[in-house]
Amino acid sequence: MALVVSGKDVDYTIKPESTTPAVDTSSWPLLLKNYNNLLVRTGHFTPIPNGCTPLKRDLKSYISSGVINLDKPSNPSSHEVVAWVKRMLRVEKTGHSGTLDPKVTGCLIVCIDRATRLVKSQQGAGKEYVCVIRLHDKLPGGEAQFARALETLTGALFQRPPLISAVKRQLRIRTIHESKLYEFDNDRHLGVFWVSCEAGTYIRTLCVHLGLLLGVGAHMQELRRVRSGAMDEEKNMVTLHDVLDAQWMQDNTRDETYLRKVIAPLETLLTTYKRIVVKDSAVNAVCYGAKLMIPGLLRYEAGIEIHEEVVLMTTKGEAIALGIAQMSTVELSTCDHGVVAKVKRCIMERDLYPRRWGLGPVALEKKKMKADGKLDKYGRPNEATPAKWNTEYKDFNAPLDGSIAAPVAETTSAEDVAAAPAIAPSGASPDPDVSMISNGVEESGKKRKRHEGETAEEKAERKRKKKEKKEKKAKKEGKKVEESDSD
Repeated sequence: MALVVSGKDVDYTIKPESTTPAVDTSSWPLLLKNYNNLLVRTGHFTPIPNGCTPLKRDLKSYISSGVINLDKPSNPSSHEVVAWVKRMLRVEKTGHSGTLDPKVTGCLIVCIDRATRLVKSQQGAGKEYVCVIRLHDKLPGGEAQFARALETLTGALFQRPPLISAVKRQLRIRTIHESKLYEFDNDRHLGVFWVSCEAGTYIRTLCVHLGLLLGVGAHMQELRRVRSGAMDEEKNMVTLHDVLDAQWMQDNTRDETYLRKVIAPLETLLTTYKRIVVKDSAVNAVCYGAKLMIPGLLRYEAGIEIHEEVVLMTTKGEAIALGIAQMSTVELSTCDHGVVAKVKRCIMERDLYPRRWGLGPVALEKKKMKADGKLDKYGRPNEATPAKWNTEYKDFNAPLDGSIAAPVAETTSAEDVAAAPAIAPSGASPDPDVSMISNGVEESGKKRKRHEGETAEEKAERKRKKKEKKEKKAKKEGKKVEESDSD
């Protein structure tokens, strides 16, 4: 028998749920990826409609804050390639993430305009190479012997740059993190291997050392860089022809899609850094060089250590600056005041977001006290400052107790000016008893003797030369007198 339910018994209201379904942020782009995994300090902030997500910038801003993962061709130098890109895109500045020798091919990160601020950080990032090595003779042990030698040359190694190099040939230590042998042909004396190493490692020198270790000698035949920092061969690598064609499409057909595929936002280079999300109201202050304080913090990554390099970002996923963390993750979750991070390198342009500093309750009170004369013009306490302010207010930007304060200039009254001695006229000789003070160092008023400390022989030689000079002068004058008489 079928159960009949009347319309009166059905409840059509939407019941409130105790939990909100989690947003899947794993597919969000660049710095916003896995945003929901960040630890939350607060969710309370006022969004400001300035700025936009890196992928939605207008074309001019997109290019001027973009990077190109370029496949460098063989023969031209890195500087030549970068200059060509600058000319193709008609931009003001270009830079690259580490020089490749002319014959070397592969990954060369070209930074454009604003992104050139990241060049220094990318030059120090790790690199990966695939190298073809030529041995000078057959190996008795074959492939196994070569693999053992390659494994031996891992870890910290001494290296001196090759004879033809752009840097000073000083002995230095560079680390080889990992290496793999891809192919080896003992008859043709050739081997192919992959190496992951620290920035500044010379693979040419590594090949020479391999030859010495194997006892047959070796040199580098061919080299290709397959990874530089956050960019590798798989991540949107393009050629110079691609850049040229993309710019041609934009100029002739107004189709900017190709240019947007060739150029990536600068945030692509920062995906390996730990993130700190900043409130919109604190963004411009950070752009002007201010330290990020606890009230401006929204979210932060797990595992941040003190003095670790982090990236400060907006809620829209834009990179504001590279910073040095002043608190660990534990302190960020527990402290109610203090400095979160100091700015190391500012990336975002100033005034993209509006100014919002000096609008808090303490800042407004401080401004009012300055106007009333209860604080001096620099916001420092004076005689009229209330005792409550001195005890309760803490200036986090003030120097620490151990540091030396700048000297304060003393005020000169009218009586002191009247009592001051008159300045001697320019013709008068200076008083020898009065010492002269220059740049805070006292110097004696007496003039140092010109030939002080010379030996007897030096004195005799000096007098002889002086006498000869006088005689020559006298002869010259005598000749002039004779000539005038004859005329």
